[in-house]
Amino acid sequence: MKNKKLIYGIIIAIIIIIACICLFGGKKSVGTISFATEKTNRGNISNFITATGTIEPVTEVEVGTQVSGIIDKIYVDYNSIVKKGELIAEMDKVTLQSELQSAKASYDGAKADFDYQKKLYDRNTRLHDKQLISETDYESSQYNYELAKSQFESSRAALAKAQRNLSYATITSPIDGIVTSKSVEEGQTVASGFETPTLFTIAADLTKMRVIADVDEADIANVKEGAKVNFTVDAYPDDIFEGTVQQVRLGSTNSSSSSSSSSSSGSSSTVVTYEVVITADNSEMKLKPRLTANATIYTLNKDNVLRVPTKALRFTPNKNIVKGYNIKDVNAAHKVWTLDGKTLTAHAVQIGTTDGTNTEILNGMDENTPVVTEIKINQTEEMAKKDDSERSPFQMGPPDRNKKKNGATGNDSTNETNRNVDNNQRAK
Repeated sequence: MKNKKLIYGIIIAIIIIIACICLFGGKKSVGTISFATEKTNRGNISNFITATGTIEPVTEVEVGTQVSGIIDKIYVDYNSIVKKGELIAEMDKVTLQSELQSAKASYDGAKADFDYQKKLYDRNTRLHDKQLISETDYESSQYNYELAKSQFESSRAALAKAQRNLSYATITSPIDGIVTSKSVEEGQTVASGFETPTLFTIAADLTKMRVIADVDEADIANVKEGAKVNFTVDAYPDDIFEGTVQQVRLGSTNSSSSSSSSSSSGSSSTVVTYEVVITADNSEMKLKPRLTANATIYTLNKDNVLRVPTKALRFTPNKNIVKGYNIKDVNAAHKVWTLDGKTLTAHAVQIGTTDGTNTEILNGMDENTPVVTEIKINQTEEMAKKDDSERSPFQMGPPDRNKKKNGATGNDSTNETNRNVDNNQRAK
C-alpha cells in the first residue's frame, strides 16, 4: 500500500512539474515588429562599365620627309603654333639641286634628239608615200623616232622627280595647329628608306581631345555611340571630365595575361579588347596628349524617372510574423506594399529598367508614396532579460567577457567561471 501511495505521489509531482513548465517556462516573449519604408521618388537610373584609355588629339599629323639628307634649318620648337603651309624646317639642298641640274641637262638633250628625229620621220613619211625612198630607210627613221620619244619621256619624268625631291627639302606644316613633338635637330642626318622618318608631330586643335579606351569583350555589346562618359586623369584627380562615345571600332586587340599559383605553375589566357573612341571638350586645356584616362561609360542612363528601391519589389509579408495585421494581396507579377495602420496593401506595378539598387516604375504607383522595404523584429527589454537569465552557466559568454579590463585585478573569464561554480553548488 505504501508503495502504491509513493508511486501515485511521484506521478502527481511529475504532472505538476510539467504543468508549471507549460504555464511559465514555455511561454516566451515574441517581441514587437515594425516596417521599414521608403518613399517613391524621381531620379536617375544608370548602369556603367569601366575602361582605361589614352588621351589623344582629335587630329594629329606626323610630318616627315621622303628624301635623305642633312637638316639645315629648323624654324619651330615644342608648343609652337603653326599655320598651314608655314615653313617649319629646311634640308641641305646642294645635292638635290645638283641632281636637278643633271636631270635638266638630260631632259634638254633628249628633247633635242626627239625634235630632230620627229622632223626626220615626218619628212621620210612623205617621201615614202611618194615611193621616193626605200622601205629600209623609212623603217629606220621610224625606229629612231620611237626611241627618241621614249628617252625624252623618261628624261621628263626624271626631271619632275628631281624637282619634287628638291621641294621635299622645304618642309611646311600641312595643317593649322601646334607642335607637340620634335624628333630632329639642326645638323642631324635623316635617311629615308622603306619608312618615312617622322620629324615633327602637329596637333590640329587641342581644345578638342579624344580618349581611345580599351573595352573588354564581355562589355563591348552594351557600348553604343552617343553614350555618356565620365573620366578622370591622375594629373587632376579631383576633376571629372565629360565625354561622348563617338565610335566603336570593329578591330580587336589580343593580349595575353598570365597568372601564377602557389605551386609555381602559371597559366596564361588571352584577353580580347575593342577600341572605343570618346570625344571630350578641352576648353580649359587641362587634358594633355598621352595622359591615361580612367573612363566610366554609361550603358544605361535615364533621368528623372519614377523609381522605388529594388528591395521593395522583393518584399512579401509573412503571415506567421505579421499576426494582427490585415493583408490585402493582389495577383501580379510585380507588386509593392504600403502600410496603413494595421493594413498591408499590395499594389500591382509595371516596372522598367533597373540598376540593381533602384527600379523604374512605369505605372501603378504615385510619387512620394511610402512603400515597405523590409520587416524588423524588435526584441523587448523583458525578452532580453529573460534570455540572459536563462543562459546556461556553462555556456560561453560574449567575446568581450573574455577580455581583460584596464585596471582590473583579475581575469573576467576566471571570475565568470567562479560564479558558475557557485551557482552549481547552490543548485546542488
